[in-house]
Amino acid sequence: MNDPAASPTPPKRKARRVNVRTPEVMERVQAEVEEHYRSSVVEKLRSLGGLITIGNTTVRLAKQFGFCYGVERAIDLAYAARRVFADKDIYLIGEIIHNPEVNRQLREMGIMNLAGDRPDAKSTDLGADDVVIVPAFGAETELMDQLNEQGCMMVDTTCGDVMSVWKRVRQYARSGMTSIIHGKAAHEETRATASRALGEGAGHYLVILTLEDTDYLCQYIREGGDRSEFLQRFEGAYSEGFDPDSHLEKLGVANQTTMLKGETEELQRRIAKAVEDRDGVERAGENFQFFDTICGATQERQDALYEMLDRPMDLLIVVGGYNSSNTTHLVEIGQEHLPSFFVSDSDCLKSLEEILHFDLTERREKISYSKNILDPEKRIVVGVTAGASCPNNLIEATILRIFELRGIGRDRVLSA
Repeated sequence: MNDPAASPTPPKRKARRVNVRTPEVMERVQAEVEEHYRSSVVEKLRSLGGLITIGNTTVRLAKQFGFCYGVERAIDLAYAARRVFADKDIYLIGEIIHNPEVNRQLREMGIMNLAGDRPDAKSTDLGADDVVIVPAFGAETELMDQLNEQGCMMVDTTCGDVMSVWKRVRQYARSGMTSIIHGKAAHEETRATASRALGEGAGHYLVILTLEDTDYLCQYIREGGDRSEFLQRFEGAYSEGFDPDSHLEKLGVANQTTMLKGETEELQRRIAKAVEDRDGVERAGENFQFFDTICGATQERQDALYEMLDRPMDLLIVVGGYNSSNTTHLVEIGQEHLPSFFVSDSDCLKSLEEILHFDLTERREKISYSKNILDPEKRIVVGVTAGASCPNNLIEATILRIFELRGIGRDRVLSA
């Protein structure tokens, strides 16, 4: 019998999803975002069809570059949250996007970080008086459930394209399929997607990055193999309890939205063929599914770069955060055709001879020397593009720096 004197169990708290996009707030936010990230030089180049020549220097800007809609929305919501909750602590789950300049601006606005080497707070300490911003990549279900139970106020900026992938892997889990996720196992978006691939707890996933790993997987699908070797090779990239001897029967492919489209398509093709070789054409249709979940903006920027590469250029500058997946793939595309430099901002262009850039093979910043390419007496064409998380002000500064190193000032660029 219940003790009438006993205290009743307090009701379980739930997170409050808050709407910060009111017209009066967004009008002020738009002005602030414009002030921080707008570029008159980039607008000038757009009006010129992305091509500007001054003297013996030509800069060609890709038709599609920089902020996509999802990134713009995430930034707008973060700025709006700061205005709506001016007197409250606001925390961000990791970086809002992969760009140092944008994340610096948010830190200066007093938006704190729950992730990284030195987080500003522990997520377990937050409660009903705290505001939490979910970044464009989304967040893992375990953390979201925890914050929900703690009653935090949530501002969710998760990109719609990312949520489409989540919907797909949940469907795979309900159908008893293991999700093969083309992506980087440590990337925030992939971790968030993988957590949804578990479904209600019965689903499994395997993250595949390279075509070499794809071929290894395909051989295992066809012939089986050494289970211990398989698990060691993909350690940290599969769900708890995953067993390659039983969880590769029915497969569904999804991907991190920022991967190379052609590579994802090739991965799908190879896995589909492996399943067909094992099961026959008819059963393969039941045991393998895939859908195109590459972000539209990612594809547009890749296509625009391919189009730009059809014309002669001396070098390519790709601007963006070094941990940006979609920007990294633009560099990979460029490197197949001409000297390409991955820079975080205009300061990386040290002189006509030196460029500080991120080397994808060595995974570090280093200086490369391009004296012959950037000789001020030589007629040159420099291509410029940027990933979906790079603001226009950084693109502008890079373009102006290129012209500056050729003895051409900002006023001449704007009056061209």
